[in-house]
Amino acid sequence: MKSFVGLAAAAPEVAQFDQDTWWIWVIKAVFIVVFLIFSVIFALWFERRLLARMQNRLGPNTVGPLGLLQSFPDALKLLMKEDFFLKGADKVVYFIAPAISALCAFTIMAVIPMGPSVNLFGHITPLQLTDSPVALLFVLAVAALGEYGLVLGGWSARSTLPLYGSVRSATQMISYELAQGLSLVTLFIVNGSMSASGIVSAQTSLWNIFILLPAFLVYLVTMFGEANRLPFDLPEAENEIVAGPHTEYSSMKFGWYYLSEYINILNLSMLATTLFLGGWHAGPIIGTFFNLLGADANAGWWGMLWFLGKTWTFMGVFVWVRGTLVRFRYDQFMRFGWKGLIPAALIWLAIVMVVFGINTVYTINVTSVMVILSVGFALIMLIWAFGDDTYHPSQAEIIAEREKAGFDGFEDGYPVPPLPGQHLPPSPRAQRRSANAASPAAALLSANGEAATAQEVSND
Repeated sequence: MKSFVGLAAAAPEVAQFDQDTWWIWVIKAVFIVVFLIFSVIFALWFERRLLARMQNRLGPNTVGPLGLLQSFPDALKLLMKEDFFLKGADKVVYFIAPAISALCAFTIMAVIPMGPSVNLFGHITPLQLTDSPVALLFVLAVAALGEYGLVLGGWSARSTLPLYGSVRSATQMISYELAQGLSLVTLFIVNGSMSASGIVSAQTSLWNIFILLPAFLVYLVTMFGEANRLPFDLPEAENEIVAGPHTEYSSMKFGWYYLSEYINILNLSMLATTLFLGGWHAGPIIGTFFNLLGADANAGWWGMLWFLGKTWTFMGVFVWVRGTLVRFRYDQFMRFGWKGLIPAALIWLAIVMVVFGINTVYTINVTSVMVILSVGFALIMLIWAFGDDTYHPSQAEIIAEREKAGFDGFEDGYPVPPLPGQHLPPSPRAQRRSANAASPAAALLSANGEAATAQEVSND
């Protein structure tokens, strides 16, 4: 089993909760709820300000210093909006669906370690509510259950557009959670643990992003699919289905969906930090600087600072992508998941299994081999995703080709305007006029008409 213990020198250490009491659990649980709510309020301001800077605007700048308090009147306005129930909706499911999404969103952070063990009112306790040998499986299960809030919300409204949004949400969950789960399997193999604190402990000397870069890239893309964010916000595409599963919700029932979406973004960012960026570990550069000062960068409450810094870096990536990319078409979205991410995750899983299988027979430097394979396969993935070896003709060539081809102004029975290089054919009426003008009889009639007109003028 030594090959599957991970790349750390010893088995990963799991957080110990033997000194926790019931009131410490209450303090941690209340902190998680308050932290997530205020993080969402700050995230709203953060997103609007950052998007404004990217688009050469100011963003919120009136309510409070730098507009920091703008999210509070926005939340109050949402609370005071008129609430209603649909007459034809399934009342029970319609009411509990938003609560399912919110409850699952708040639950995930319970197993995420925000720092090492600290002294809290005389008790040594980790900055984590709880942990389990299968904590990451618990996270995947709760995240999948949270999607039922969207599915049931759209179905229970018994309205067309919310139903479309709920169906899209279900297919998106299946497609992208498969790829995400496969990317995490390699992480479990390498670190030898499915415990959140154990995975952080396994990254003390080397972060997983260097060993499992392909898995990180797959997870990074699936983050946007799981959070229903651009370019994968297809369940609530405004120009197609208004607001998706949320269309028939108002006031705080809609507010629970809105809150759960941003909490899910925070959860995914915290999981990315925990799984691939060393969790609350400071890293070698900051650690070396603290060592020169005679301090430990990973001791005490410092770990929470590094954890939050990494988390909000991922939050910035979410905003950056929203301000940069446009929405995928649905067929592009599904093709990218089933023909891109899932095969890539499966191939990378097979490579990792082969490396560890070889290591059971011949002792090799697993760390060096994994880093080399990780970088090489990540480059192949990026070339496949962004490389394009097809020939793209120039605009002049396109126009010349269109001029050669015929154009009748109709495509599949529908009238279409001409593109550059295309010319509408003359209308049938114009063709008849030109034909009549060219015939001898028409010329004779035209001459007689002109003569008759001249005679009338001379008589006058």
